[in-house]
Amino acid sequence: MHRLPLAIAAFLCLFSMQAQSPHGPDFRVSCEQCHNPSGWSIDHNSLQFDHDRRTDFALEGAHELTSCTSCHADLGFNGAPTDCASCHTDVHNQTVGNDCTRCHDSQSWLVTAIPEIHEQNGFALIGAHGNLSCVECHTDGNPLRFDRVGNDCYSCHSDDYAATQSPNHMQAGYSLECTECHTPLGFGWDSQNINHDFFPLTQGHDIADCARCHTTGNYSDASPECYSCHQQDFMATQDPDHQAAGFPTDCISCHTTVPGWSPAAINHDFFPLTGGHDIADCTECHTTGNFSDASPECVSCHQADYDGTQDPNHATSGFSTDCAACHTTAPGWTPADINHDFFPLTLGHDLQDCTQCHTTGNYSDASPDCVNCHRDDYDQTSDPNHTAAGFPMDCAACHTTNPGWTPANWDHDGQYFPIYSGRHRGEWNDCTDCHTNPANYSEFSCFACHGQTQTNNDHSEVNGYAYDSMLCLECHPDGSN
Repeated sequence: MHRLPLAIAAFLCLFSMQAQSPHGPDFRVSCEQCHNPSGWSIDHNSLQFDHDRRTDFALEGAHELTSCTSCHADLGFNGAPTDCASCHTDVHNQTVGNDCTRCHDSQSWLVTAIPEIHEQNGFALIGAHGNLSCVECHTDGNPLRFDRVGNDCYSCHSDDYAATQSPNHMQAGYSLECTECHTPLGFGWDSQNINHDFFPLTQGHDIADCARCHTTGNYSDASPECYSCHQQDFMATQDPDHQAAGFPTDCISCHTTVPGWSPAAINHDFFPLTGGHDIADCTECHTTGNFSDASPECVSCHQADYDGTQDPNHATSGFSTDCAACHTTAPGWTPADINHDFFPLTLGHDLQDCTQCHTTGNYSDASPDCVNCHRDDYDQTSDPNHTAAGFPMDCAACHTTNPGWTPANWDHDGQYFPIYSGRHRGEWNDCTDCHTNPANYSEFSCFACHGQTQTNNDHSEVNGYAYDSMLCLECHPDGSN
């Protein structure tokens, strides 16, 4: 009976101790996680509380050695901020933002990644910029302030730009972007990298003295047009006389930048000078002395050739005056390459004598219809008789262009009645088995094979039945039951 009061007393004592905890009633960490029996002081070496696992803020670097109360303002250990600025004074006065981890880590305040940080900000510390101290660009007076400096060259080098006299950058209207001419990889302004890609300085234009082209002292007004520098060359040239011939003033259309203007590379791609057109004397085609008015049309130069040709007579035959339609540029007009794709000259149509088809002497009025040339063949054919049978006059419907009209490709199954497939396959030997009138293949009879007695018996119960071949076809169009 004495043990029960002792247990109650112990419980009340424990409850009293919890209620008196300086950490408050919401603190749910057992005492031994931080304290030991020797006293209430905290030995960080024996601290069992896992701050990394049980909170959202891992203790790394210098934070591992910091006392709890440095971050936690009261013994309730609630609501300690995780942002750097809450614990650490911003000595940079908000000039670099409030994310300390961009530059610092938890080991120390030393910054070891200055080049990488600058590259992230869009200004790599390369060349001469790699040897500068921070205050040479960040000139606010406070060495810990890093107010943003523009990434453009002129932000730091406006004095250099204004003071330069050879050449005078301001008068010449030079770009304020120094890297267009100077390289940041060098260690002085003499490390030049003039970007002249808009007008390549190659061969004859590889000139060391800029003033030879930039004659006004203003480097922004020089024209890239050839004529702006080479007008005197153009006017003085006599072989040929460029001015009289109406040559373009864009020198590069004929010349390269090789010094001396030669060799000239005349760009004649609009009319290739190949075969018989590979002519050294320009005046053979450019007969007027004006090199800009020569026509690319064949007949403009070859009218006499066209008119004088008799075998065949081009003029009376109505041949095209576009010589390239049949001829290549090979000298002598041969071989001719007649483009007859609209009516392929293959097999039986592979004729050497054009007049076999072009019988009128006019090469433009020949019809591509088969019957135009083969009407006699059609009319005279008796096996089978094409006219009597009402065969189409489009010979290609049945025949290929093989000489002799064979083999014929007659689609009897698809066009008329299946005899090569279905129930009639192999049941006949000759066309006359069904076409009993060889003079007229439009007539046919079913009764050479289908006798009347049997047929009548098979149709005894069919209304309207009559023993008539046309009626057979009407009811049995494909030969089936």
